[in-house]
Amino acid sequence: MGEHAGRSGPRRRAGSRTLRRREYDESDVRVRPGKGSRPRTKTRPQHLDAEAAMVVSVDRGRWGCVLDGDPERGVVAMRARELGRTPIVVGDQVDLVGDLSGKPDTLARIVRVSERRTVLRRTADDTDPFERVVVANAEQLFIVVALADPPPRTGFVERAMVAAYVGGLQPILCLTKHDLAADSEFASAFEDLDLTIVYAGIEDPLEPVLELLDDKLTAFIGHSGVGKSTLVNRLVPDAERAVGEVSGVGKGRHTSTQSVALPLPDDGWVVDTPGVRSFGLAHITPDDVIAAFSDLADAIEDCPRGCTHLGPPADPECALDLLEGKEQRVAAIRRLLTALNSNDPWFRGNSES
Repeated sequence: MGEHAGRSGPRRRAGSRTLRRREYDESDVRVRPGKGSRPRTKTRPQHLDAEAAMVVSVDRGRWGCVLDGDPERGVVAMRARELGRTPIVVGDQVDLVGDLSGKPDTLARIVRVSERRTVLRRTADDTDPFERVVVANAEQLFIVVALADPPPRTGFVERAMVAAYVGGLQPILCLTKHDLAADSEFASAFEDLDLTIVYAGIEDPLEPVLELLDDKLTAFIGHSGVGKSTLVNRLVPDAERAVGEVSGVGKGRHTSTQSVALPLPDDGWVVDTPGVRSFGLAHITPDDVIAAFSDLADAIEDCPRGCTHLGPPADPECALDLLEGKEQRVAAIRRLLTALNSNDPWFRGNSES
């Protein structure tokens, strides 16, 4: 035993071999983190070879896109994993990688979504805090209204105008069935809002409409029976075929639950939106509406806290009442605010399409 006294640690014999217990320290310990707690890099692929495209349809986790806005270069894409649940809607400008050939059964990937220049939003009703983006990056909103059968209502038009102004779109009132009510005074209700008005009934020429749509992305909304689909089919004669081509998904089926962008024969796109069942504006405040009018936006800075800008008796100290020469314009904008605050279902646009 003495010959081993200078050696540290006990020994064990295993057959003819002598084993020595090893001493461990923290450097010998390797802990593999669980799958859910492994450190993840924040570095994302740059995708320098990605190509720009516009989203023209959405259907069950697949997006129909056109490269460089060219309707002849359609591809179907999925959302890249690194985008998570990033919402992507018709009109969005995106960057694509992967198979961009557009051949059947091929799939590209959306790796970036550009910042939106304009957004048309709505909520299910005026108590619903969840915003639904109807279309992105549209320059114009065509509010399609029939002058008769069904009779027009100013409330829906005013609420649609509010959504357009706040979202950065230019509203345009498009009146159909002019032959049934040629002497209608409906349009006069909007004279002081600088609203462009165009007639697009079945017997009206299309040239004035096409001039407004030229080289722009324009969203169309309207109630059932107002002639919106008839107008879209006149503008895009092969609209049914075009739906299938730009979609590339859903077997060419365009249901009333999704928007779809259709290319005009010359330049420009029209977005045929779902039928209007409600047009809630829970995400919009009176200040948002006034801010959309540059000639009035500065005035409300002098309004008392909580002012709804409706004027007396509700707001006796509203600064809009101090603007000289703007009385009719202020009155017209207050009608928009009244529509914003109304609980009347006709104001909300409660109708199926």
